[in-house]
Amino acid sequence: MPDTPDRPEYASDLFKCGLAVRREVLGADYVDASLARADDFMAGFQQLTTEIAWGSIWTRPGLDRKTRSMLNLAMLTALNRPNELRLHIKGAANNGVTRDEMKEIFLACCVYAGVPAGLDAFKVASEVFREADTK
Repeated sequence: MPDTPDRPEYASDLFKCGLAVRREVLGADYVDASLARADDFMAGFQQLTTEIAWGSIWTRPGLDRKTRSMLNLAMLTALNRPNELRLHIKGAANNGVTRDEMKEIFLACCVYAGVPAGLDAFKVASEVFREADTK
């Protein structure tokens, strides 16, 4: 695992805790590349997402990672955020969410968030699955 870039934004214990979870869920290659690409402008965002989302929320004991991933898939579908959805489909698979469970999540989103949002989620998931199946 590569060293985390030496930035003051990346020095806190909360960042380090969140970074470990973020790497496990999203994959170290993706996370480390995001940190390495972050310039002075983006480093604060990397700090925020790693400390707050991954360090404060994903480490809470109230929900397991699979459930958190399932919630993320539903929320990202409802918000129509295909780039983040693509990333979190991969993370959800890492956390044990099956393709059938993802299908059920996206079908429910069609009803509650709208068919266009659900359709986009199905399209993104199909692309991710094709990529994964060819590896």
